[in-house]
Amino acid sequence: MQSVTTQPFSLLISDLHLRESDPSIFEHLQSVLHTHAVGAHALYVLGDLFEYWLGDDTLDHPWHAAICRAFAERAEAGTQLFFMHGNRDFLLGDAFAKQSRMTLLTDPTLVNLHGTPTLLLHGDTLCTDDIDYLAFRRQVRDTTWQRWFVSRPLDERIAMAQTARAQSQAAQHDKTPQITDVNNAAVEQMLRQHHYPRMIHGHTHRPMCHQHQLDGHLCERWVLPDWRTDQTGWLRCDMTGCRIEYT
Repeated sequence: MQSVTTQPFSLLISDLHLRESDPSIFEHLQSVLHTHAVGAHALYVLGDLFEYWLGDDTLDHPWHAAICRAFAERAEAGTQLFFMHGNRDFLLGDAFAKQSRMTLLTDPTLVNLHGTPTLLLHGDTLCTDDIDYLAFRRQVRDTTWQRWFVSRPLDERIAMAQTARAQSQAAQHDKTPQITDVNNAAVEQMLRQHHYPRMIHGHTHRPMCHQHQLDGHLCERWVLPDWRTDQTGWLRCDMTGCRIEYT
């Protein structure tokens, strides 16, 4: 009988924006972990797994514990799990990673993804035209500010996160698509800095593959799909390349 060789592959996801008020997104995640991720060499979560994360002291919440358990089960089945912070879950820490059996990655991280040097980012640092957002990012990534925030009572942190989210949504209406998308010069600078790799990121919610001709090099830039109630998407990569898949 002829043997069948399965090509090693990895999945990359981002921008799930999990929230307890919409359990369908978590149900989609469970489905992907139990089907499409079966046999995967690695699963990379490139930020914004949650709508917001208020600190690892919330891990005892049953909903958070269920999410950690779903990831841990995939890790126990043999898939390596990696997490990179986004602009919503920058407070996710070592306790969550340990409980979920994930390895935390810095942003950016260069990996050898099935034979191709690949630069992984959340993507927000490429949106250099969004001056207001970058100022907010500098504030919330400051360790002094983070220590102050997680020291506040949980109810206060929830109220602050909800206020910040409402302000962000209102601000989006006044920004052009060019402001909220990546800056091409920032992309090219990043590609040069890391010696012209393939690039994969999320954040912009504009999934597609871009081709960058740069200094005699052709570089792919894959943008990951965001998750919605009616649509789930990821990037599947193997030795032959990458492709976006949807349910």
